[in-house]
Amino acid sequence: MAKNTRQKENQTQTETTGHEWDGIEEYNNPLPLWWLWVFAATVVFSIGYVIYFPAIPFLNSFSKGIGEWSQYKQLDDIMQKAEQAKAPFENKIVHLSAQQIKNTPDLHQYALESGKATFALHCSQCHGAGGGGAKGYPNLLDDEWIWGGRLEDIVYTITHGIRSAHEDENSRDMGPMMAYGDEEILDKAQIKDVAHYLQTLSKKYLKPNESTERGKVIYAENCASCHGEQGSGSQELGAPSLNNAIWLYAGDTKTIIETITHGRAGQMPAFGQKLSENDIKKLSLYIHSLSGGEQ
Repeated sequence: MAKNTRQKENQTQTETTGHEWDGIEEYNNPLPLWWLWVFAATVVFSIGYVIYFPAIPFLNSFSKGIGEWSQYKQLDDIMQKAEQAKAPFENKIVHLSAQQIKNTPDLHQYALESGKATFALHCSQCHGAGGGGAKGYPNLLDDEWIWGGRLEDIVYTITHGIRSAHEDENSRDMGPMMAYGDEEILDKAQIKDVAHYLQTLSKKYLKPNESTERGKVIYAENCASCHGEQGSGSQELGAPSLNNAIWLYAGDTKTIIETITHGRAGQMPAFGQKLSENDIKKLSLYIHSLSGGEQ
């Protein structure tokens, strides 16, 4: 009785496909017209895509498409537009010094933005993304400059590097710091006395005592010629200041003893042949802006 009723109901509804399982029949409903149109549109689009864009892989190549589009070509177009936008600024910068660029507000702002990108690409690996430096790599955010912080000094340093004579004969190369322990110029006790004396110079970490007094005499005889009688350093020689709390390799007793014993010979590559003159000017202006530099 129930089956007959269901059959009667089905006769007044949509036709079935003829399939039946456990009393369940499959209706033969047509697809919605909008869905068919969308499907047809995707077929037409796919044919057009295959014709216009690279799409069909071959054994050793692929179809180029009538549009000759590629990601490399798209990138090249973007780069060309960027170069065209930069050209007016670059053409002006090539004829100006770094100081003159700084005195021209629109060029200075452009140089800072461009220099920041160059710094991230070439300098951040050593000096940190923000210029904060690391052990053995100078902090560019403070007012301490080993080789000078004026714009012309920074330009020269970037161009010729530090102790990279094998790359550039004009490199800032006054020789490495002497290894007083390894070369047996000072014994361990004397080195320790000098380390203690240096800690009295740098913000008075230690109070004067017998060790620091002995170290003061040894310092005057061996270190003052480069670092100055009061530890103020020498930018001409690249000798860091020792009378403040800024330390390139740390200011604890162990590290200072290590420095005096084995010496130091930090290097920086010369970028004169890696970067254009414009890039070096812009990079110098960016670095100078990090701490205000020296005037």
